[in-house]
Amino acid sequence: MTDTVDLDAYFERIRWGGGTRPHYDTLAGILLAHMASIPFENLDVLLGRGIRLDPEGVQRKLVRARRGGYCFEHATLLAAVLEQLGFAPVRHTARVVLVAPRTASPRTHMFLTVPLAAGTFVLDPGFGALAPRVPVPLQHGVAARIGAETNWMARDGNHWIMRARTADKDVDCWVSTLEREHAADFELGNHYTATHPASPFVHRIMLRALTGDGRVTVMNRDVTIRRAGVAQALQLADRAALQALLLEHFGIDLPEVAQLRVPAIPEWD
Repeated sequence: MTDTVDLDAYFERIRWGGGTRPHYDTLAGILLAHMASIPFENLDVLLGRGIRLDPEGVQRKLVRARRGGYCFEHATLLAAVLEQLGFAPVRHTARVVLVAPRTASPRTHMFLTVPLAAGTFVLDPGFGALAPRVPVPLQHGVAARIGAETNWMARDGNHWIMRARTADKDVDCWVSTLEREHAADFELGNHYTATHPASPFVHRIMLRALTGDGRVTVMNRDVTIRRAGVAQALQLADRAALQALLLEHFGIDLPEVAQLRVPAIPEWD
């Protein structure tokens, strides 16, 4: 067991050869490289495996096994890396409000804020398809843009809301009071997310991988492959098609998906 991250192995995983000094360019570069190399995926939840959040556990899966993960895993790994480089990331929870109001949403999302001389920035590598690929200024209404993607933070009393611009509308992603949280808080949220019957992660396949010219997203059987701004939609016929897609677009060789049970796809049972 180790409480530190093997930085050489991590940098090889994300293909990072840039600087490591704790300033904005390093922060933005590592975030972009991390998200481009480590996909978002919830397959271990559907396979009934535990999701470890200790430094050794997240390294074993996301770095050495070259897998992906969801918000708790991404943010835990990235925070540990940034701390070793001299940054001072703060870990937070949020209530996801994409489909339910904040009063009905538990604190089941993890993200970071990082204070710098230029201001404080929000890093959220594990929010799936709407995750910002650049640090978002913690300032009301100040947008962060990359390509066609736009995210910004909005202040609402004691709450901060992460917002994103999609093709046809602006959406509220999550809301947080920006309290500093601790390991026990994330273990609790992680346990709920990975095991509770009300958690969407135990019912659905949810995947996202960034590619050189776009992204691949999966929700259950529905796949969207976006290249150079052009989207192609297709459906996964069976688990074999999922296994092939994982290998081609996510770099994941996972024969165990042949036994994957997905409650939202009953015809696969």
